[in-house]
Amino acid sequence: EVQKHSVHTLVFRSLKRTHDMFVADNAKPIPLDEESHKVKMAVKLRTEYGSVLHMPTLKENLREKGGPNTGDPYGHKPYSGNQGQELEYLITGTHPYPPGPGVALTADTKVQRMPSESAAQSLAVALPASQSRLDANRTAAGVGDIYRHAGISERSQPPGMSVAMVEAGGNKNSALMAKKAPTMPKPQWHPPWKLYRVISGHLGWVRCIAVEPGNQWFVTGSADRTIKIWDLASGKLKLSLTGHISTVRGVIVSARSPYLFSCGEDKQVKCWDLEYNKVIRHYHGHLSAVYGLDLHPTIDVLVTCSRDSTARIWDVRTKASVHTLSGHTNAVATVKCQAAEPQIITGSHDTTIRLWDLVAGKTRVTLTNHKKSVRAVVLHPRHYTFASGSPDNIKQWKFPDGNFIQNLSGHNAIINTLAVNSDGVLVSGADNGTMHLWDWRTGYNFQRVHAAVQPGSLDSESGIFACVFDQSESRLLTAEADKTIKVYKEDDTATEETHPVSWKPEIIKRKRF
Repeated sequence: EVQKHSVHTLVFRSLKRTHDMFVADNAKPIPLDEESHKVKMAVKLRTEYGSVLHMPTLKENLREKGGPNTGDPYGHKPYSGNQGQELEYLITGTHPYPPGPGVALTADTKVQRMPSESAAQSLAVALPASQSRLDANRTAAGVGDIYRHAGISERSQPPGMSVAMVEAGGNKNSALMAKKAPTMPKPQWHPPWKLYRVISGHLGWVRCIAVEPGNQWFVTGSADRTIKIWDLASGKLKLSLTGHISTVRGVIVSARSPYLFSCGEDKQVKCWDLEYNKVIRHYHGHLSAVYGLDLHPTIDVLVTCSRDSTARIWDVRTKASVHTLSGHTNAVATVKCQAAEPQIITGSHDTTIRLWDLVAGKTRVTLTNHKKSVRAVVLHPRHYTFASGSPDNIKQWKFPDGNFIQNLSGHNAIINTLAVNSDGVLVSGADNGTMHLWDWRTGYNFQRVHAAVQPGSLDSESGIFACVFDQSESRLLTAEADKTIKVYKEDDTATEETHPVSWKPEIIKRKRF
């Protein structure tokens, strides 16, 4: 039952609640501590106005106030630049004059206008610096002095250099500024890559490819719903795995266990035991096609990305979904992992790249520089940098904050895949079958390849969906739309004389975005 109270009791209870609510006014500022305020203002004065503390001061005002220190409420010592020097400027007001005609000029009748503090300061800045002050404040010989001492006229300076003389507040600085525009450094020479093997066997587009850590074999996934394992040295088929009911979009081999992971457009993520060639785990959770996956290099964690606009982090052993990385507004096309922070990088059809905090499961940085879908991301094996590929251009970034480095422009196509090796060769593969090879450091495009499609295929079936270097980085494997895997190697006969770099030290005109 509800206990009834008198109106008198209720009113007083309400008053008490109101009083308790407002008795502690948290918005009220704390009382000012004089000592700490003085210290704060003294520091602020020195840091913000230290460069102009040597400016002329009104001597009348100083005399009236009884010395230089009494005018400073914060107990400031005189600025060290003025010690041992008498200030040369005296800014006074007008001469005394009578208030009207016919009035005798006495101490009682005189009128004298004194300049305001701000007017005195502005006048002091406008006054030319005298030679004695310049000599006293000079810290080093100017460039002009050096030339004059050497008997050379100041105008006969080295070509391409300009001397800027700055006089401000009585200080004289000389700065040598090179007029030469920045140019692209000469790129490192890389031998050209040539096609030496075409492997057939799949009955549909080859969508993904991965090389096992021991470099003995590689694995491919295809639109024919199969996963095939091939011998790397001979190119012979070793094994076919069936189980997916739609296109296989991603494969990766674990370096920590004898497992192969695959994902596909059937929303499935599978873990295959390569000792028994059977699926031993399924990872359920994605609501749409799974477009890519990657394994963390140091912990047993699998990351997948999907058309449902999320990436998911899975515990490999327990099959549990550790985090769902949400934030992208369109399909997530690619995901990469690394041991250093940020541990997860995703690229999406919403044109953004996100760097994720693995522990918190939240976005650290969102990069919005691309104008079109980001379908490919690759991490440099040695440098703390990465690249992203989009139809507008390829961009290079610095970890951990995603600072922009440079654009690699010229591959005007839908870029499906990127790969990079330790020598700094970046490969971009496109939807139209073209493959460009770049020097990572300078962004120079040193080779362009467009391999012929397999006989019997349509010209429209010219497309590169994935590419990867083998573990020795001497072979480049591409997964293509003509149902083949193409293997490239460096041309051993090529030299810098037979294949010179057609490079000119042109002026850099890099867009920042």
